[in-house]
Amino acid sequence: MRSEFIFERAPFASAHASTIVDIGGNGGNGLVAAWFGGTREGHRDVSIWLSRREGETGNWSEPVEVADGVVSRWKRYPCWNPVLHQPADGPLALFYKVGPSPSRWWGMLMTSPDRGRTWSQPRRLPPGYYGPIKNKPVVMPDGGLLCPSSSEDAGWRVHLEHTPDLGRTWSQSDPLNDGKAFAAIQPSILTYPNGRMQILCRTRQGVIAECRSEDGGYTWSEMMPTMLPNPDSGTDAVMLKDGRALLVYNHSSSSRSPLNVALSDGGAHWQAARVLEDGPGEFSYPAVVQGSDGLVHITYTWNRRRIKHVVINPVELTPVDIQGGLWPEG
Repeated sequence: MRSEFIFERAPFASAHASTIVDIGGNGGNGLVAAWFGGTREGHRDVSIWLSRREGETGNWSEPVEVADGVVSRWKRYPCWNPVLHQPADGPLALFYKVGPSPSRWWGMLMTSPDRGRTWSQPRRLPPGYYGPIKNKPVVMPDGGLLCPSSSEDAGWRVHLEHTPDLGRTWSQSDPLNDGKAFAAIQPSILTYPNGRMQILCRTRQGVIAECRSEDGGYTWSEMMPTMLPNPDSGTDAVMLKDGRALLVYNHSSSSRSPLNVALSDGGAHWQAARVLEDGPGEFSYPAVVQGSDGLVHITYTWNRRRIKHVVINPVELTPVDIQGGLWPEG
């Protein structure tokens, strides 16, 4: 329904790892997006940038720098992987990471009382806690946030973090994989009826991996491969209001193109639904939400230079079986 760049020009050369959240607007206009931008990924000048889309025009605002990695007059670190979350009651939250590398970074949190216009002073999360590592948290029945997280300091391992009070106190699960059979990070969480849950993870094994829970996330199955490929790149997923699961990912085991949308009724069998990009280049690190308008909003990295925003009407998606791992023609 809509395909656009969030910005055409920006005061940074490279942009990556976007996040998007609905803040309750009508017609898809109540959106906030953020990403990290700077000279290149890992450079100390990389900051968190943000843009808002509200009002009658529905245009994205000019990118604004909202967080940096300055820790003293003499030391600055790069920022990484912002994740936005809008509680039903409470300020807009921005989780992000700061540090010299993913194996040595730490979690940070800021909040905004006015839909992303102004922000609190950032505060560091407790040692060993990162918050949602790339993809959005989900609200649990107790009102707390379950954050899909992972660590890279002792191999690529996935875990879950829970905060009942928007980042003031925390608990976390044990790792859900050993980092060997599957080197996995950056999970996304899908919730099904009757307490069933699923996480989908980026891996170094050429496939998207999954774990499942039958008891609302208290215990989890062994990590297993799905039917879908993964080129060692981030994915994201969302539960639609009609009960289907929607996944955005690269349908390749070696390349960050194409960028695809798949649908599933239960998370076991996935069907092809859309190809967002299939040309040469890098189209990666998607973020996806279903807005208050019922439409699906996707942002992703476009050749490391821009962030693209795509709007899809899920009612119009007609899925087709993926045969033998091959995306259908046409």
